[in-house]
Amino acid sequence: MHGWLILDKPHGLGSTQAVSAVKRALRIQREATGGAGKWKVGHGGTLDPLATGVLPIAIGEATKLAGRMLDSDKIYDFAVTFGVQTDTLDLEGAVIATSDVRPTWADVEAVLPRFTGPIEQAPPAYSAILIDGRRAYDLARKGEEVEMKLRSVTIYGLHISSLQGAEDSAACPQGGLAQLGEGEGAPPPSPTPARQHAAKPSHPLPRGERISAITLTAHVSKGTYIRSLARDIALALGTVGHVTMLRRVKAGPFTLESAISLDKLDEAARGGTIGGLLLPLTAGLDDIPALPVSPDQALALRQGKVLSGSDTATGLHLAFDGSMPVALVEAQDGEIRVVRGFNLMSREDD
Repeated sequence: MHGWLILDKPHGLGSTQAVSAVKRALRIQREATGGAGKWKVGHGGTLDPLATGVLPIAIGEATKLAGRMLDSDKIYDFAVTFGVQTDTLDLEGAVIATSDVRPTWADVEAVLPRFTGPIEQAPPAYSAILIDGRRAYDLARKGEEVEMKLRSVTIYGLHISSLQGAEDSAACPQGGLAQLGEGEGAPPPSPTPARQHAAKPSHPLPRGERISAITLTAHVSKGTYIRSLARDIALALGTVGHVTMLRRVKAGPFTLESAISLDKLDEAARGGTIGGLLLPLTAGLDDIPALPVSPDQALALRQGKVLSGSDTATGLHLAFDGSMPVALVEAQDGEIRVVRGFNLMSREDD
């Protein structure tokens, strides 16, 4: 029970509530099977209650790697409705601005490259960012003025998925893609390109027709607020807008293909088969090269000792004793130091 459970988080459930749901499922399994022991549980990146999609849940020793998920790139599908801006920048908030301006498909295509690559954005006032020790959303709810400082983020890819006209919607041809190339702030190691969506429709909306809403796919760096991105795109189009749908389709190495519903989790808990749903601890480290170590070296690393005289290439490595992960280590100047050690034993050690 050391690994990753990838939830397809439902609408309306907060990340902390999702962790509680997994803890409850583990408790149900323990009671159903007569098992013993409790497991640490944590999530690998907050997802708004109104958002759905990939939420990595770390169990056992994998919780030591949850922080790495916060630093990973992510991919989102999100819908923006034009003409209305809310204080939360999504469906939940109160209307604070309106506009009669509606952009065309061509307008949107022309503006997306301005939001592709390194950009600066102001996070939403309704966010969990700390301001003088207080959450921004607490200040905003009390009506206090909240000044959000600009932060630097990177949009690796941004393209149109579908358009909503006055009476119809249609998928956009892939000509709407604005994707980074080499040397323009390229994605981190082993990125997954933004997903391809529906094929070109037989009767797409005319490029000059006004649209009321649009669905976009964004491949972004850590710290990116999709609600802020939607707000800024709308403003650049001479109108206002807010997010009406947000779905995370990838977080680090994890995608919707490996995600499960809470119903499936509950079913597995009652059948005592949660372990079969887990991805291994190492699934969160697919981009880290393996470093074989001897049993004696593994013991030294488990004790937090430094290995000297190594010719291992500089950088992060995942030390293995046979097939057993021992530690996430840093190699530098002929030494190997533990970054995160794992308390794992082989069956022979039990």
